[in-house]
Amino acid sequence: MSGIFLITVLVITGGAIAFIGDRLGTKIGKKRLSIFGLRPRHTSIVITIFTGIVITTLTFGVMAAASENVRTALFGMEKLNRTMQETRDSLLNTQADLAAAKDEQAQTDADLQHAKADVERLNKQQQSLEEEASLLQAGIDELEAAKAQLTALNEELTGTNKKLSADNEQLSADNKTLEDRTQQLRAGLITIREGDIAFRAGEIIASGVIHGNRNAEEVAADMDTLAALANRNVSARFGQDRSDEDIWIYRPEYEAAVEAIAKSHQDMVVRIVAAGNLVRGEEVRTSLELYPNSIIYRDKEFIIARPYDLGVGDDGEAEQTVMNFLKDVNFAATSKGILPDPIRGTVGVMEGAQFYEVVAQLRGQRGPVVLSAYANGNTDASGPLRLKINVERNVAN
Repeated sequence: MSGIFLITVLVITGGAIAFIGDRLGTKIGKKRLSIFGLRPRHTSIVITIFTGIVITTLTFGVMAAASENVRTALFGMEKLNRTMQETRDSLLNTQADLAAAKDEQAQTDADLQHAKADVERLNKQQQSLEEEASLLQAGIDELEAAKAQLTALNEELTGTNKKLSADNEQLSADNKTLEDRTQQLRAGLITIREGDIAFRAGEIIASGVIHGNRNAEEVAADMDTLAALANRNVSARFGQDRSDEDIWIYRPEYEAAVEAIAKSHQDMVVRIVAAGNLVRGEEVRTSLELYPNSIIYRDKEFIIARPYDLGVGDDGEAEQTVMNFLKDVNFAATSKGILPDPIRGTVGVMEGAQFYEVVAQLRGQRGPVVLSAYANGNTDASGPLRLKINVERNVAN
């Protein structure tokens, strides 16, 4: 709108000035006026030129006054060009910066993708570390539990160690005693080899049945009585008086035997046997043997029967037949639970008169006979087994 207004003003102003200049030139031409001594025709030309200059000047003046852009175009073109050039340069720099920014943005995006990948990898590593931490914590808990168990076990072992120390002291004392006895044994080797052996190793010195399921004091009293019996048997065998202290029994073995008998619900057969060959004059070393006791054979109970076929019927054959039968009886009784003599291996006793009576019954007989053995009285595990032997003809044959 301002441009139309400006053009309108310029047209009106230019027309007015041209009209005024024309009128002025006409008057000057009619009046044949002269300026600066010029001819009228030349004066008219000068007036026309002046009028054109005025029109142009006035036009530019109005335009400059009315429009800042015109003023800028007339007086600030070079500055505007410089500004435009600077703007172009700035635009180029901005475009370059924008390109660099885009490159940087692309690099940033790539770095962001790498960062995301790193974050994802770190998350996985963190998850793995958390799982490992859980496993480690479980391991720590197990170690703590094991530590507690080891602590309890260590306390138990400490108590056991104290007990073992006390036992070791006792064993040391016993070992000293054994060493002294060893020295005595070494000194008596010649005597053992050449001297009079009263008891062989393993031979029963004394035996008896001690009732079980009682207090330890009562059992110990019976054990002392059995030890006194053993001492009397040793004195009788050696032919000299000996005190109870001469019967040496390992103290822990003695105490263990008392405790076992006291706790047993059965009576026990106790044997005091020689721990080695005993020579007249030396200390009697013994050991203890315990066996549960019970009635093995009742009075008149059948034990065993064997058939024999006699040929000659003389004394030699009869005695051998009886001896073979007694071996079978001994084996049967031992198998059933009667304790055999550790030296001879026998379990029974038979008077000589009865032996020769059976031999006499077999003497002179020929053909099949049957020998049968029966218990002569109740017999427990400690024995001895007393026999009654019957001789019968084998009618079936």
